[in-house]
Amino acid sequence: QVQLVESGGGLVQPGGSLRLSCVASISILRLEVMGWYRQAPGKSRELVARIFSGGSTNYADSVKGRFTISRDNTKMMFLQMESLKPEDTAVYYCQGQRDHYNYWGQGTQVTVSS
Repeated sequence: QVQLVESGGGLVQPGGSLRLSCVASISILRLEVMGWYRQAPGKSRELVARIFSGGSTNYADSVKGRFTISRDNTKMMFLQMESLKPEDTAVYYCQGQRDHYNYWGQGTQVTVSS
């Protein structure tokens, strides 16, 4: 069993920045892949960014060049979000995969509005 807890969400104006954090209950190096997903009202959950155990990353086209996923190789993963847009408003979830099973955090709300 792996527990994931997100933090760092909040209300930000368009063009602003936020940094999301996710802390895992185990070393994240034991996870095959970790990612950030988001779900806006009335929409399906979508991948934002992910980082593999070897360190490679990929991003949704909508956030490329604005968001950066990283980790500290202990128990923390981050999502640095820049140039935020109203369409980035969603609940953001931390995800981790181990032995082909997906674990999820409880989510943190990000609202981009003036």
